Amino acid sequence: MQQANAITKLSLAARRPGARLAWIGKGFLLVLAAVVSYILITNFFKDPPLFIQFVLSGLQLGFVYALIALGYTMVYGIVRLINFAHGDVFMVGAFVSYFAVARFQLHLWPQLVFPGLPAFLGIVIGSVTVMLLSMVVCAVLAITIERVAYKPLREAPRIAALITAIGVSFFLEYYGALSFVFSPRFIPYQRPFEVVTYYVYNGIHPVQPGQAPPSGSVTFSNIFIIIMVASILMQIGLQYLVRRTKMGKAMRASSVDKPTSRLMGINVDGVISFTFALGAAFAGLGGVLYAIAYPSISTLMGVLPGLKAFVAAVLGGIGSIPGAFVGALIMGQAEALTMGYISTPMRDAVAFTILILVLLVRPRGIFGEPEQEKA
Repeated sequence: MQQANAITKLSLAARRPGARLAWIGKGFLLVLAAVVSYILITNFFKDPPLFIQFVLSGLQLGFVYALIALGYTMVYGIVRLINFAHGDVFMVGAFVSYFAVARFQLHLWPQLVFPGLPAFLGIVIGSVTVMLLSMVVCAVLAITIERVAYKPLREAPRIAALITAIGVSFFLEYYGALSFVFSPRFIPYQRPFEVVTYYVYNGIHPVQPGQAPPSGSVTFSNIFIIIMVASILMQIGLQYLVRRTKMGKAMRASSVDKPTSRLMGINVDGVISFTFALGAAFAGLGGVLYAIAYPSISTLMGVLPGLKAFVAAVLGGIGSIPGAFVGALIMGQAEALTMGYISTPMRDAVAFTILILVLLVRPRGIFGEPEQEKA
């Protein structure tokens, strides 16, 4: 009898359209993985320095996407909301840093206040100040958005909050495009420090002004180092906050069961606002670093990075902090290698193809757990 039931269940599962689609997706993914592996291995042996150069470019992109994806995954883990305005908070962070540097020269305040301070130390302190200002402004903006737009819909159907998030996104983009707010045009970004490029060839050496690095060398800049260090430090700090602090325990409890958390004395509304603020602060830092690396900003600059960071969060397992980080690094590599070996316009198509494949093959992502309804 049990054997007959098992056979019946297997036959029903085999007839499900979803199961068939999953197998088709897995088969397509295997073929695609084989083709991509062949292309990458062939190009690696053809020109190893060029391949490594593309990998470094992908890491730079991936570390920036990680800062945005962490915000997506934290907010989703607490309130089950895909905050599509998150990419535009990223844009606001870039513009805040632009005005702080270009209009108010905030990055130079240490030299003005302490004239005897070493120039390098003054630039470091000034640049960190600009980044912190952008993070604080984005955090305040996120708290305002959460209290005004999302909190009244806390008990509404999820589709209402999702539509509201899209509306907030459009509002930030086109309100920011007004001439008395930010600008409707692309603006060249003024970096708060000089870019120094290094090449790896029989050691690590700085590229001298007016000279090209030797043929066959791999180059990287101080911007890459800053982005990598900042992203890794933020990831480590977030893991410590979530695992070792009282607020982190409150965040984890609220994500599991909000009514019980309230009965235990946890201020769930405060936890949600803190989560929005923390995710927005990461996005603001990502906006500053992205603008420093690719120095041209506009009010629509957050759309594609925001969507790609969302894909990264889904790929890694939305709701999983390590998953968002790993998914972002994968997305950065996919984009950089696509630009290098296929074509630049294809990079966006590849990003969203990854999303489709993940939803077909493993909807919960690499590190994600099976979805459960939570209060």
